[in-house]
Amino acid sequence: MSEPSNERRRFHRIAFDAPTEIVQDTQSWSVELLDVSLKGLLIKRPEDWDGAPHQPFQACIALGGETQVRMEMVLTRIQDQLLGFVCTHIDLDSISHLRRLVELNLGDEQLLERDLAALSEEG
Repeated sequence: MSEPSNERRRFHRIAFDAPTEIVQDTQSWSVELLDVSLKGLLIKRPEDWDGAPHQPFQACIALGGETQVRMEMVLTRIQDQLLGFVCTHIDLDSISHLRRLVELNLGDEQLLERDLAALSEEG
């Protein structure tokens, strides 16, 4: 019997809606953020999307005030109207904000610790 996909996942995805911008070179898109994890994010593909799939992207998620999560990422999945990205670099302030966001939404410190352990195994 196979495991449900969310049990095979190494990182818990948090449904989250916040103003988000994706940037690649001189292009930028305001996007609808669907979910976020310690390792990446999932967005709804904007109508004017013409991003180069094999080039890096940057994301900026506005959390309120001047608090932001910024990450460098690569596009790893295109499915229907969804785009999935994996984080390749995130600064210390952004990972701290993201960790707190995940912690608050998971409501279970053990799940957060499991995600952090998986992140350190990959790093």
